[in-house]
Amino acid sequence: MAARARAASGQHATTLERQAGVNGESPPEEDTSYLSMEDLSNLAVEGAPVITPAWPTISDVHRALRPLQAEADRVGKQVEQFAETLDRLTNDSRRKPQNDCTHALKLVDGYRKIARSTVQYLREIHAPEKQERASARPESSPRNSYGDSSYSTATGDLERWQQEEQTWHLLGVMLQVQYPSSETQQASSKGYLVRPSKAPEINRYSSESDVWFRFLADDDQAWERHSVVEWLKTCAMESGPAIEDVVQDLESDADRGSGLCAHSWLYTKEAIKGQKRLRSWPQALAPDSPGIDASLRNADRSKSLVTQLDPDATTRQARGLEHQDENYERATWLACWEMVRRGQGWDSIRVWCQDRVESWRAIAVRGDPRHHLSKDGKAPGSDAAAGWQSRTLWRKVCAIAAQSDRANKFEAAVYGAVSGYLPSMKKVCCSWNDYLFAHYNCHVLGAFDEYIARSFSNRLPNGLHDKAEKFNFNMTSADRAKSGSHLVTSMRELKTVSEEAKGPFKLLQGSLIGKTFDEFVRNNGALLFQALSRLGRSRNYTKFLRSLEQSQAEGKLPALIKPDDYQIIRIVTHICLIFEGLGIARSKDVRSPGTENFLDAYISFLGRAGKQQLLPLYASFLSRERAISCMAREIRIVVEHGERQTMMRLMKQYELDLPHVLNMQLRMSMKNSEDNEEKDPGYPAMSVLDSKRQGEMRTIKDGFMGSAISDNQHDLINGFEWYILLDDHWEETLATGALLYRYLFKLAGSKGLAAAKEISKRVTFSTLCQRRGGSRSMNNGRAAKEQYVIKRLDTFENLEQLVHALSALEAWQGEVRKKPRDLDMGSPMGKKWRDSLRKAADSVEGMIQPLLHGWLQYSQDESEAVELKQIREACLPEVLLAYTAVLNYSSQYLSRSYLLKSMELGATIAAPDSDLAECFVSSKRMPEMVDALAVTSMNMLLAEEYGIGNKKISAKMGLWTSKDS
Repeated sequence: MAARARAASGQHATTLERQAGVNGESPPEEDTSYLSMEDLSNLAVEGAPVITPAWPTISDVHRALRPLQAEADRVGKQVEQFAETLDRLTNDSRRKPQNDCTHALKLVDGYRKIARSTVQYLREIHAPEKQERASARPESSPRNSYGDSSYSTATGDLERWQQEEQTWHLLGVMLQVQYPSSETQQASSKGYLVRPSKAPEINRYSSESDVWFRFLADDDQAWERHSVVEWLKTCAMESGPAIEDVVQDLESDADRGSGLCAHSWLYTKEAIKGQKRLRSWPQALAPDSPGIDASLRNADRSKSLVTQLDPDATTRQARGLEHQDENYERATWLACWEMVRRGQGWDSIRVWCQDRVESWRAIAVRGDPRHHLSKDGKAPGSDAAAGWQSRTLWRKVCAIAAQSDRANKFEAAVYGAVSGYLPSMKKVCCSWNDYLFAHYNCHVLGAFDEYIARSFSNRLPNGLHDKAEKFNFNMTSADRAKSGSHLVTSMRELKTVSEEAKGPFKLLQGSLIGKTFDEFVRNNGALLFQALSRLGRSRNYTKFLRSLEQSQAEGKLPALIKPDDYQIIRIVTHICLIFEGLGIARSKDVRSPGTENFLDAYISFLGRAGKQQLLPLYASFLSRERAISCMAREIRIVVEHGERQTMMRLMKQYELDLPHVLNMQLRMSMKNSEDNEEKDPGYPAMSVLDSKRQGEMRTIKDGFMGSAISDNQHDLINGFEWYILLDDHWEETLATGALLYRYLFKLAGSKGLAAAKEISKRVTFSTLCQRRGGSRSMNNGRAAKEQYVIKRLDTFENLEQLVHALSALEAWQGEVRKKPRDLDMGSPMGKKWRDSLRKAADSVEGMIQPLLHGWLQYSQDESEAVELKQIREACLPEVLLAYTAVLNYSSQYLSRSYLLKSMELGATIAAPDSDLAECFVSSKRMPEMVDALAVTSMNMLLAEEYGIGNKKISAKMGLWTSKDS
């Protein structure tokens, strides 16, 4: 899997420097101007170089983690399930690209099951709340979907998960349409339609269901839109409120109780019966009966009532019904429309109508050829007995009925759904799904009638087209979309569904239906890149979101998803992986910047949500350079030893280049550090000593190494700790450690010394040697090493020795500060302090010794030699001057031998083979050392005169040897 993910990345950088050069560029940190489409297009060009966003520090990550915690807790289980499903099914099929979606459907179905189980769980908890909201909706929008709105309530979560389940179902439908599975039985069992075959041949006596199957087999576009229509019906069935809830308001206004089972036009019938009693007429009333227009009127006397109760009375007589009966009529037709819209078969509709003594209403839907099928959409259903006659004429009649002014809008919509008459259906559309259903249903039925007329004209009733005035009309009123993409785009301009159409789920579903998923990923991926570049800097990120909203409101940007909508980012990410696994080239470059940006954004979410163990799986699908950059950004937050071992095992499992990841993490942390603003090109002189005091030695500053470690430096320390766990990367570890020490020494004002001290404690040279199986001695195994390994070994150890020396000097000064105010050398407190001071002084001496001979002399090339020389000149003079201060001060309270050691230091510096004198001369600090040695000699004379110190004298000192007192 990982090898497949990297195969498309092409040739990669061969050095760490090249890697940092490609991935290290950062976008402008501050951008308060409004965004435009051109801004996104510049980042969305196929084949553009991959640019790594600027990285926040680990503290920024912790600050961002708090608002994400609720999201992580809410979807944590589902996130892990998605990863497990992806990992399992991808590993199960190490396959070549296929021409069908058999394997992809398994993955899609796995994701759909996760969403469905979440919906069921949320539905059980929040069903009462959702039912209350559904019943409160106006009659004009009985099934409007609010799933794309930003709800803070749990009901909003339920609707979003319903939308997600529908999205996965749609993806499976579109895959089955475009890349039909070879395992038809398996696809059918998962709820996907299987396209009919072209056998057997059709003749004029074949049933209409057989013609319908042949039509779907011959017409690719019709089969696609038929599949989408069936998906829309399933969505309405599974997510829509109960029909009883939909008709509740109209049923209440009908004033006859609940259930729609009560007695047809009850109030109109009573009015007719009243007129018959007044007139004492045994026969039925007629519209032309004397005085009927004035006497037979509704309750508010606003219109005449029908005189007969047959279903066609209102149309034939051009009269109305009582207000209660009109509401009853509308409620009944609304229920019928809902059943048609939800894909209920003719049998179900017929039973429902029979229970309400309204069987005649079911007759209207018999013209739909899809009602010839059974529930599985394959075998003929109970209506197959219709015979060979085509129902084109019936559908034309229904279309005419849909245009009647006397039919209410729901009755007209039912006729329109059966006949494919678009204008009548649009009047009751109140959601994105409804409009899509109306258009696609119209297209499918219209194309079917055209297919019959073109291929089986002898099946049509004679003279159907002769009645041009009655039957020759446009079923779409010139409003039929030319393509799915055109329809999806046009719905964003409709006031009734514009907000919903611009929601994230409808944008995604529309891209799948309109086959513009590439464009969707490209545009939104560019947006996510800009968001990632600002993530962690709350002020910039907030400005970016505000700019985005303003740009969209002004029409400068198309409808885009929100960068913090992690659910939709997760869905799109997995869809991209499904397309890639299927072997479908979604664009010229399979690994397009948009796909990479979605993966990167999802990985960023997982990292900030505490799902670090999932990161290697998703990073393995990135190109090599992007995977290194992405993992380098995310592993900083992993600080526990056990978690690091787990992460290393996973990265090895998914074949991620851990050494390069670690090196990139350190290099980019250095590059993006705020400390760089104050960093000089060279190495600043180390500041250990206080300013010189008149007539005495300079003293060491208290706490000169400091204790403050910046967030960025913490990142560097945590990143370098990973190297302790690395095997077989000895040279890289030493080189990186040396680079890190040099970076910290280069910070102005000793800002990096505290961090360097922390590194010397947590990642020591001896620990690395033991990890490698050797000893701490740098001479171990040198005979077998190549020269460059020796140089790296020495450089890292030498720099660590400098930190140890500085730490010893700081610790010694700390003991000096503890000196009692009234020191009694013979008192227990005085003896205790002298013992502590002696230990500190001896520690300083031991740590200084490695710096006196050949320190930091090995380099790989001339440029490194120049840099090491700068470090020697910046550090050695100050450290050795501080050492003389330690020796002189210690001689006053411990032993005169410390003065002799100070003079030995002078002799070492002046030795012909010494490399120390050059450092003092180059840094122009030799006069300071001469002054320090002069003070030492004066103190020796004073010590001899007053008899200070013990009686041990070094015979090697020659001139400096003095007689004991």
